[in-house]
Amino acid sequence: MSEADKRDLEAKGFYKLSWVQRFGFASGDLAQNLIYQTVASQLMFFCTDVYILGGDRSKAAGIASTLMLIVRFVDMVWDPIVVNVPYGAINSSLTRDNDEITMLTSLRMWCANIGCFFVYTLLFLFIAIVGGTPIPWDMILFNLFGNIPNLCIVPFMPAIKNLIGKKNMFYVFLTVAVAGNAILYVASRMNANDWWYRIGNLIKSTGVCVATGYQWALVPEVISYGEWKTGRRISAIVNAITGLFFKAGFALGGAIPGWIIQASGYVSPPAGESTLPKDPMAWFTTLSIYFVIGFIILVFCFTQTKERVVMEEGQTNSVKVSDFWTEFTRNPPLVVVSLFFIVSFVMQNISNTSNNYLMNDLYKQKASAQEAIRWTVCVIPAILAIIWYDYYFQIQFN
Repeated sequence: MSEADKRDLEAKGFYKLSWVQRFGFASGDLAQNLIYQTVASQLMFFCTDVYILGGDRSKAAGIASTLMLIVRFVDMVWDPIVVNVPYGAINSSLTRDNDEITMLTSLRMWCANIGCFFVYTLLFLFIAIVGGTPIPWDMILFNLFGNIPNLCIVPFMPAIKNLIGKKNMFYVFLTVAVAGNAILYVASRMNANDWWYRIGNLIKSTGVCVATGYQWALVPEVISYGEWKTGRRISAIVNAITGLFFKAGFALGGAIPGWIIQASGYVSPPAGESTLPKDPMAWFTTLSIYFVIGFIILVFCFTQTKERVVMEEGQTNSVKVSDFWTEFTRNPPLVVVSLFFIVSFVMQNISNTSNNYLMNDLYKQKASAQEAIRWTVCVIPAILAIIWYDYYFQIQFN
């Protein structure tokens, strides 16, 4: 490509980014997942088994679920005003080039999965070391196998998409996720060797990480569709709307497991009888370190990104709160993707919230509680994946 052609494309917003810019943007999800995934995956367990919210081991799960639903509902309503919207909007503000957007999405999800690795695989290791308690290797290895696809497959998402197509990519990997859930369920029912748990989690995570990772690449396409229809590139509003639905899925997915396991008769085992560490001070110290590191990386992210594809000043001044509803009703792909996000994040958060209970002396619980935990880890996420699979037929992006 000649320099003249390159300048012409850049004048239209089709920028090619440097690797520093790409990783600078992507590091934001590393930072946020050190914080977000910790809250998403560990807060319920902390409330039910470490802090014992309400002081009653048999009722803490229900209390925690109700509390988290209320708090996350407030967050959902507040989210269109602040929270993660600026970062989400940066993606589509860096370039209009679809190949660059795919690369940014892949790097973003890879960095997010590094954050997940520190949360899911290493968190209990650090908590046990800080608290001086036995290291729960079964849980660490279970989560390690679940994180292998995140680190090894996500960087190749653009190549996978080019090989089999976007739609087939969703179908194939959601099918893989359902198969992994089935293996986990059967292994748990049969009290199988720990390796079956690890293999099931590996297969399940392979499917989930690709399908859920690439969903973020749909958002810039929705923004471009809106710009094509209206001439306005209101990326912040689109990200705020999709963020609202993502937070709705986050709220529901985090609350449902607690209600289910409390109704089943789950009782938190005492600290001395638990496989997972329960020292509150060790938890507080480790999580505080995670949050400080996340903040520092987030500052680095925002110093390395530069918005280039933005609205004109006149367009910016004309944006109103009512544009949220206007954009939602006149942009059909936005409606589809928003509902897509709800199903996706309910599926992910039900499973992520429940994994600790599966690996924390499951067979010491009564039979009804064991089955409830299996449903929250395996069955309900598989059902939602099938619904998600069917719903994707309605998305018409090429």
